[in-house]
Amino acid sequence: MPKKRVLSPKSIWDYNQVQQTFVEAGIKESHLQRLYTALVQDPYVDLSTIPMMPKKAKSILDENYVRLTSRCKSFKQSADGETTKLLIELQDGLKVEAVIMTYDTSKRDASGQTGGKRHTLCVSSEVGCQMGCTFCATGTMGLTADLTSGEIIEQLVHARMHSPIPRNIVFMGMGEPMNNYEQVKTAISLMVHPNAFALRHKSVTLSTVGVIPRIIQLASDLPRISLALSLHAPNQELRQRIVPSARAYKLEKLIAAIDKYQEITKKRVLMEYVLLGPDFNCKSEHAEELGQLLHGKDVVLNIIPWNPILSPGFSYEAPPQATIQKFIEILDKKYRIPCTTRQEKGQDVDAACGQLVLNDGGKATCARDLEDLVV
Repeated sequence: MPKKRVLSPKSIWDYNQVQQTFVEAGIKESHLQRLYTALVQDPYVDLSTIPMMPKKAKSILDENYVRLTSRCKSFKQSADGETTKLLIELQDGLKVEAVIMTYDTSKRDASGQTGGKRHTLCVSSEVGCQMGCTFCATGTMGLTADLTSGEIIEQLVHARMHSPIPRNIVFMGMGEPMNNYEQVKTAISLMVHPNAFALRHKSVTLSTVGVIPRIIQLASDLPRISLALSLHAPNQELRQRIVPSARAYKLEKLIAAIDKYQEITKKRVLMEYVLLGPDFNCKSEHAEELGQLLHGKDVVLNIIPWNPILSPGFSYEAPPQATIQKFIEILDKKYRIPCTTRQEKGQDVDAACGQLVLNDGGKATCARDLEDLVV
């Protein structure tokens, strides 16, 4: 367990803390809603200008809270202008990264859908990660600290200052969100609150390696957001070699938890699968086994070819293109499982969080983001 962190002063974006402060001071809940409506429009708004805001509330907030406990230490933009990486320094000197990605969906695709430019923010939930996935650079760091809900929201606030307003949020940055569940839940609740950031529930995606009790709890707490599962293997033996935490959460029980989650939420789940070459988990027999595991389920499979150039120091190799195509062909044509492949985005700024491209019978069509894939 990481050491519990206490911020002083506290973040005004920590909804539960501010709510408790208002309750203890006898300030009505309605003023809390007015506060966040104003802060989203202008993070540095003069509190005295918020209509009907009590002087008592302003005084308490000024004494105990600040608009930002973190600062954007640097931001790097990719050469194509489509990816921006933010390095955010926390109050105690720890650092996390957030990534803004732009997706151009303005072209008409095979299904006749049209769109425009969309901005997706990839946020972190922890400093480091304790799950130890063998292909993940963050996993090699170990876990240093959990972020507060305010620090998670502040990543969104910083992003809005550096780019057009993101319409999608993905918890795919540093950390396992389910291991910092209460803070992540509070942050998401503010993201989708109609009087705050007012994001659509389905536009917020939480990615997990599979913490079973939290998956079931998420179905009750936030049934309308989107869920992504980092699967990476078709059987228990192989999965626990890739994802060490799988020893605690067996694949059979994990899939049962996903079934239960979908029974409650009626939501499609995104399954993420990193292809580790030359043949670690990407042989045809792996595709067959994966197809049998997921056949008939309401999922989209996101195939992520391992890129050793972006992750030096690991023993895996890039899977051959023929291996990738064969893997997808088996899943798509034989088992009728919708597949996507991820094209790395932002490599030149070390921010390759990924771009999804729909595969239709092995052919790539219009670039899509999670908004189109998980509904």
